[in-house]
Amino acid sequence: MVSVGAVEEGAFNSSQRLKLRRNLLANGLGRTPPMGWNTYNHFHWKISEHLIKETADAMVSSGLAALGYRYINLDDAWAEPNRDGKGNLVGSASSFPSGMKALADYVHHKGLKLGIYSDAGTMTCSKKQPGSLGHEQQDAKTFASWGIDFLKYDNCHANNISPKKRYPIMSKALKSSGRAIFFSMCEWGKEDPATWAKTVGNSWRTTGDIGDNWHSMISRADTNDKWASYAGPGGWNDPDMLEVGNGGMSFLEYRSHFSLWAIAKAPLILGCDIRSMSADTRKILSNREVIAVNQDKLGVQGKKVKKKGDLEVWAGPLSGKRVAVLLLNRGNSVATITARLSDIGLHNDAVFHARDLWKHLTIASVKGEISAKVRSHSCKMYVLSPN
Repeated sequence: MVSVGAVEEGAFNSSQRLKLRRNLLANGLGRTPPMGWNTYNHFHWKISEHLIKETADAMVSSGLAALGYRYINLDDAWAEPNRDGKGNLVGSASSFPSGMKALADYVHHKGLKLGIYSDAGTMTCSKKQPGSLGHEQQDAKTFASWGIDFLKYDNCHANNISPKKRYPIMSKALKSSGRAIFFSMCEWGKEDPATWAKTVGNSWRTTGDIGDNWHSMISRADTNDKWASYAGPGGWNDPDMLEVGNGGMSFLEYRSHFSLWAIAKAPLILGCDIRSMSADTRKILSNREVIAVNQDKLGVQGKKVKKKGDLEVWAGPLSGKRVAVLLLNRGNSVATITARLSDIGLHNDAVFHARDLWKHLTIASVKGEISAKVRSHSCKMYVLSPN
């Protein structure tokens, strides 16, 4: 039987909540984790104006835009290998013949936002275009003039300069550019950015690059979880982009992937080819109830609260005195996972509804514990609401 008690006022401790509800960055962005799409996981460095326009079209026609996926983000290899005569970055003439401002206009006309990529070093990671180190003010103004809405800022070729020195320079440049630009710090978690980036960026990578396999995905969820207390409105822990739909994991593994990112309040940045996504991929990415957990206005990152071998319980508070709960089976066989009330910050005498977010069913007037059989590499996800 699935059941719960009343939310304890002290659950997930009030001082932590106050810390999480810190003031937003001056740009006012990131009140909830960003949602969108990025070129890298599926297309790597083979990107073009044609791809971006078709993806923007698909984002709208598929219904994903209406669910909150708004950012269309270019990753590495969009620029010419050299700056122009005035020292400006220039879009690749062969891949982006209409220019970056025209591309931004196209994306904006769709009701979407355009993101771009640069690097806090002398070159980007692909070595195909210049980095922004030493050109931060100039590049921020260029991005603003094009109508850019999001900057992913990588960490290659940094001349042994600490990211604690390099990233704030671009942050200040973006804030003075005249345009609100979401600042996504791709520092790879090298110097624990969760501990210092809340005044610098809107999100910060806590891990190295994700791979399209179970081990890579789950290890990034584990690493990201260590920094849960540092995330909140205006600044989010980022375990890297989603691999859902790229083919390296099963349907159940991708469903666990999406559920973990949702409860952890991670950016939901898609990494597949949404122009040709399967029905299964669409089903995962368009689950309104799971997305709502990620986008909940309370903005508290859910975390791992219980582990017994390969069986785990993740939980986090939501607005309206609700709690999100994830039962995760990392093992190789079906197992029963039980979350006791003390595991998830609830007490025993109240009655709740338990909403199964993947079956879209509600169990009314429940109490006692949450217990379910969970298949290998799969999960059960619930929202517990007071009666």
